[in-house]
Amino acid sequence: MHTLNLGILAHVDAGKTSLTERLLHTVGIIDEIGSVDDGSTQTDSLALERQRGITIKSAVVSFEIDDITVNLIDTPGHPDFIAEVERVLSVLDGAVLVVSAVEGVQAQTRVLMRTLRRLRVPTLVFVNKIDRRGARDEAVLRAVAERLTPAVVPMGRTVGQGTPEAHVVPGLAPDALDVLADHDDRLLTAYVEGGVPDGLLRAALADQTGQALVHPVFFGSAMTGAGVDELITGIRDLLPAGRSDTEEQVSGTVFKVERGRAGERVAYARMFSGTLRTRDRVTFGDDKEGKVTAVRVFERGSDAQDGLLSAGRIGKLWGLDGIRIGDSIGLARPSYEHFFAPPTLETVVVPNRPADKGTLHTALTQLAEQDPLINLRLDETRREISVSLYGEVQKEVVQATLADEFGLDVGFRETTTICVERPVGSGAAVEFNGKDPNPFLATVGLRVDPAPVGSGVEFRLEVELGSMPYAFFKAVEDTVKETLDQGIHGWRVPDCTVTMTHSGYSPRQSHAHQGFDKSMSSTGADFRGLTPLVLMDALRQAGSQVYEPMHRFRLEAPLDSLGALLPVLAGLRAVPRTTETRGTSCVLEGAIPAAQVHGLEQQLPGLTSGEGELEAAFDHYAPLARGTVRERPRTDHNPLNRKEYLLNVTRRIGG
Repeated sequence: MHTLNLGILAHVDAGKTSLTERLLHTVGIIDEIGSVDDGSTQTDSLALERQRGITIKSAVVSFEIDDITVNLIDTPGHPDFIAEVERVLSVLDGAVLVVSAVEGVQAQTRVLMRTLRRLRVPTLVFVNKIDRRGARDEAVLRAVAERLTPAVVPMGRTVGQGTPEAHVVPGLAPDALDVLADHDDRLLTAYVEGGVPDGLLRAALADQTGQALVHPVFFGSAMTGAGVDELITGIRDLLPAGRSDTEEQVSGTVFKVERGRAGERVAYARMFSGTLRTRDRVTFGDDKEGKVTAVRVFERGSDAQDGLLSAGRIGKLWGLDGIRIGDSIGLARPSYEHFFAPPTLETVVVPNRPADKGTLHTALTQLAEQDPLINLRLDETRREISVSLYGEVQKEVVQATLADEFGLDVGFRETTTICVERPVGSGAAVEFNGKDPNPFLATVGLRVDPAPVGSGVEFRLEVELGSMPYAFFKAVEDTVKETLDQGIHGWRVPDCTVTMTHSGYSPRQSHAHQGFDKSMSSTGADFRGLTPLVLMDALRQAGSQVYEPMHRFRLEAPLDSLGALLPVLAGLRAVPRTTETRGTSCVLEGAIPAAQVHGLEQQLPGLTSGEGELEAAFDHYAPLARGTVRERPRTDHNPLNRKEYLLNVTRRIGG
């Protein structure tokens, strides 16, 4: 028995969850097809998913096709939940990308296909809703070839499209040979020598699909079931099953974490090699270790108790306290990387009952555990919590989840954009042990220099490593990286080099016949307390500039709407870089501040008579306009205000 881990991906409302229901019904897992509108589907289990008719959390359900066990993962389609899709991509053997025959290729469809192609995930395309009025199979097929991938192989044709009687006549399109021959010289040779046998053509199709070189296109309707049998055959014959190295060392990846009934963490993991059993001790994450207390694997529509999770399979694990999404289990695989940009928006979450502030912090911490791209900022002074977001719909989800799972009634402040700071030049500062106004038993000198975009924060030494205990150097390095979460203007400083230029400490001392006297001897707290003051002085000397997130955009609209669009784009500080005319349409590509994307989305239907299509995604950070500075409220003890900082910090360390 082979295992295929299959992702279902699409833009919102393309019919992904309906297709999942139809697949499960066709293979005999469910007796009755659930309805997205009625909230009775197999995979949308959250209350808000059922209320809104959208998928928010990825869900796993299993079924069998002949000798293949398929773990089918239904993923969200709304751009606000792209982080959920990202995590699923790391565990897939293949994918089905769903496109609506009515709405056609959407902006989110393009984002998904670009990522699938970059990761070389074998992908079938399913053109859904051929039974709906307005279905356009030929036009959608052309759009798939022009906007998603040119290497498409239609696997049939539709009859009676746009009517309830629409159905599919299976068969390879006549031009399949042309597409496949681009990657297989054997086909050209066979053609020249007298013809290509059907078996050779289908073998080439399976091979090239498995290598993600071509993408078969199926037509059908999740509502009526038309074309679904052909899709199931394609899943069986064209997508490669995962490798099953059960005897090798244990290696897996966590792609989802949820809380069990008792509040315990439950990890969804894909095993790539080895076999993990109940009561096994295993390493995970950053040198953590735990014992697996229970294992459930997915089979025939649900998860079932089992004693082991073998290579190639997906299961749920209990007992690994502290495990996080993206953690490796056992032998570490290549580092987990984000395929999508982090969120660029944030908002303050406000409990409507002031007494709930403590409970709110606990609840949001648990939500952040389940989504590593949701960052929390705790303002201890104002006792406020900010949460990062992809969009406004995600805000509704956070609100509903807090109400349903934690009984918390919350509201939100205005959504703001997350900026960054970068040093303008170089700056240095130093404070010496035993010299006023330094109250700490430590000498710390630091220099801050700019670094290339994307290089991160690098800590260097210009002092001898043996000049003081290593723990003190480590305290300085850790505090530098923590302090740079809030620069001069309160924003994170992502790219710079910090060099330690001076160091010194008071050796361990004690009074006669007494123990260690920390009032005369340096401790790690001295270095942790002094470092923010020195670092911010150095950064102030260097100067820093605030950068805002910019999205690249692609806007397709009727040509006659261009006159109305351009002034609006200018008002939103969008900069079109290219303009292309395609018949009666125009395509504009350029850059727009992330803060203005939502405004453009709201105005676009009115400006283009509902025909405009916008695709936007994070691209880079750009300096704010000259003379403009955007401040972010600080959540630390503010080392920029020495008196306030020392009052808080020395009190905390007992100095």
